[in-house]
Amino acid sequence: MKRLLLSAGWIAFASTAQAQVGVPAAAPAPVPNDAAVAASRQAPEIVITGILNQTEQDVLQGTSVLSGSELTRDLRPTIGETLARLPGVSATSFGPSASRPILRGFQGERIRVLTDGIGSIDVSNTSVDHPVVINPLLAERIEVLRGPSALLFGSSAVGGVVNVIDTRIPRRLPEKGYRFDGIADYGSAANERSASAAGDVAVGRHLVLHADGSYIKTDDLKIGGYALSPAARAAALSQVGLPQTGDEPIDFAASAAIRGRLPNTASETWTAGVGATLITEGGQLGVSYSHYDSFYGVPIRYATAVGQEQEAPRLDVAQDRVDLRGEVYVNGPFIDSLRIRIGHADYRHAELEEDGSVGTQFFNNGTEGRFEVAQADRGGWKGASGIQYLNRLFDVVGDEAFLPANETNQTGLFTLQQYDAGKWKLAGGARYEWSSLAARPLTTQPQFVRGRRDFGAFSASLGASYALSDSVRIGLNGSHTERAPSAEELFANGPHAGTQAYELGNAGFRLEKGWALEATFHAHTDRFSLDASAYYNWFSNYISENAVDPSVCAAAAGDAVDLPCFQYQQADARYWGVEADATAHLFAIGNTRLNLDVLGDYVRANVVDVGPVPRIPPARVLAGLEAQSDAITARAEIEHLFDQNRVAAFETPTRDYTVVNASVAFSPFGAGNRTQILLSANNIFDVNVRRHASFLKDFAPLAGRDLRATLRVGL
Repeated sequence: MKRLLLSAGWIAFASTAQAQVGVPAAAPAPVPNDAAVAASRQAPEIVITGILNQTEQDVLQGTSVLSGSELTRDLRPTIGETLARLPGVSATSFGPSASRPILRGFQGERIRVLTDGIGSIDVSNTSVDHPVVINPLLAERIEVLRGPSALLFGSSAVGGVVNVIDTRIPRRLPEKGYRFDGIADYGSAANERSASAAGDVAVGRHLVLHADGSYIKTDDLKIGGYALSPAARAAALSQVGLPQTGDEPIDFAASAAIRGRLPNTASETWTAGVGATLITEGGQLGVSYSHYDSFYGVPIRYATAVGQEQEAPRLDVAQDRVDLRGEVYVNGPFIDSLRIRIGHADYRHAELEEDGSVGTQFFNNGTEGRFEVAQADRGGWKGASGIQYLNRLFDVVGDEAFLPANETNQTGLFTLQQYDAGKWKLAGGARYEWSSLAARPLTTQPQFVRGRRDFGAFSASLGASYALSDSVRIGLNGSHTERAPSAEELFANGPHAGTQAYELGNAGFRLEKGWALEATFHAHTDRFSLDASAYYNWFSNYISENAVDPSVCAAAAGDAVDLPCFQYQQADARYWGVEADATAHLFAIGNTRLNLDVLGDYVRANVVDVGPVPRIPPARVLAGLEAQSDAITARAEIEHLFDQNRVAAFETPTRDYTVVNASVAFSPFGAGNRTQILLSANNIFDVNVRRHASFLKDFAPLAGRDLRATLRVGL
């Protein structure tokens, strides 16, 4: 499959390039370089890259872009924690080394995490203890699209898309003939030492070579109090002195007393990559290879009841990946360009026992490709259409294999069309996706049965926005989405160590169907800006995990089950929420400007006739005061998360908390230079922070006081 898709990519690129020989172009596309990119950055609006380039105001759903100094300030070892301060975004926070983004309360199979438009090809969607194999240290910019238009990237993007854009396949010729970007970072909370470097060099007039690498090493994480929540500490202490049935006695008193540092959370991660791009006036074609390697511990889920095991697993993760990206600038009367993007990765990780032996192994071999045709702008009408293909071979081997070996094939046809009529802007998209999921039985695990399911899913969106003035625009977007169940939701039948549950799927599931409405408001002036969204989603056949009687899992396993039993079920569900992000330019003294920014978000979700959807982030407000000059930017911010008392039957409530952060950034060579020194203090008052969306919130708080120093060099 890998060779087939790569061959198809080269053939498609060569054919389109040959097809344009002798065809006069309407206007030759200039060869992009650093100078052109720098000039585009002077524009007052952020340009959103994706299937169509457009300004942030024109996107008909909640959108955020993290780049430049803001990205440097928020960088963390995981993509989830890097994005957690954006409106409508939270994180799974399964310890400091595994944290996946949560968008508007959606996570897992309803969020796609991409690298340059192609999936990360890992198993982070399978369990929250698995990492996203994307290193934020190497990101040039990160884009977050919340809402229905993300369906163009696949039906599993019903909640949104996170797209991490790096420079591994160069997009432009370096203006000086070379380009270098490096980061060195230290964080006190985990004694975090990290460094990354990425460089491009031009060879002749059309070829750009690239190399990059990164290294992160951390110790056990410092926390702002006890490891166990008050309820978990009380439960542990209530077991002190009782007879135990496990193979090894558990010291409940010692577990309840752990504070100040979170055991088994040290990590070491390194990456390396090379790439090359041929850039001409007629198009570009680039390839890359990268390797990811990580070894980290998962926070101990300290037992609070007699008979539970107290494990301290560690994960050894590796991925090898190749990517291809090509584009032909047709510049014709109907077609503007042709684009192809392919990625293939071999992923594997081993979950190690305390003695170093391999307990369970995960293998994921995946290929994803997209071919897009971008239309020429004809009187304000433009669009793009294409085809996307995904193949995934997934296998879990070992004593705690909860899923049979399985294969997923998806093919999607999609289109996005936009019409600009001045004050009115219209946009519509559609996608039809064929999915085939097959599981084979394993002779050593008789509870697994052979299964195959085929689905056809249709999704569409339609929206409009209207300019009330030159600076104010309102919009309304509606969508219908259909999602095929994942292999995990269909075929799971076994103990899952990461979630400490016996998970049971249902091979008879139907399509999950959803409808959504979203209203947007954008106001941007020289002194003030506001981006706000309100949304309502309703689902039929919504898939969620619910705690059921252990006898259900025992019957499926053919034996007694010593873990809580969770079964995937389908029901109706409702999500609604609001989010807003505002900035006011208060005043200026000389070259120093003082800005006030405020963001807030709230989401409420229910499974009809069941109760609240589990692990929904609570309401949040974050306010920051920032002084900016050409050389120095100083910022202080306060973030408050409210109580979360709307919990599922198997959850516990989460208390509110307030965190105060401050930072100072120096640009010694001026604002136009990428070199920057950043000093920051996070969680200054060492608050014991528990994120409600985390499976481990009662056992593993977030970082305590964290003093950070970052040096970013750009040449």
